[in-house]
Amino acid sequence: MNWDNKVAGCDLCEQVGGELIWQNEQLRVVLVNEPLFAGFTRVIWQEHVAEMTDLAPEQRSQLMRTVCLVEQIQRDVLKPTKVNLASLGNMTPHLHWHVIPRYADDACFPNPIWALTPEQAKQAHPNCVNQNLLADYVRALKIALWSTN
Repeated sequence: MNWDNKVAGCDLCEQVGGELIWQNEQLRVVLVNEPLFAGFTRVIWQEHVAEMTDLAPEQRSQLMRTVCLVEQIQRDVLKPTKVNLASLGNMTPHLHWHVIPRYADDACFPNPIWALTPEQAKQAHPNCVNQNLLADYVRALKIALWSTN
């Protein structure tokens, strides 16, 4: 990865952050390996910045258009009960958004996915998204990202 303003020790500067679906010079979209929440996707700003206000207004718009596109593809293909959008960065202060399809029968609905204790996570069951549907989601997301960016 050859991004400007790379910071040593930052997970998202040093690693892709998941299965790379698409990227350009400004951002990348990755599928997160999270068995309990299939379809969990991150939209990551390539340059190491911590906050949305570190970006110029057009950059913010580009990032949010991509987040919304990921959400729409999740809704269209995965048919979740709800989609959670989160930009926390408490552990990794590198600007990124989580786009998480949620289902009424997932491991911790209606609570945040981070509400599970380690013991609860061991006992939890993955959500009901099958691998074929997940592959359809990734395929649709690639098509949408390449055609709009």
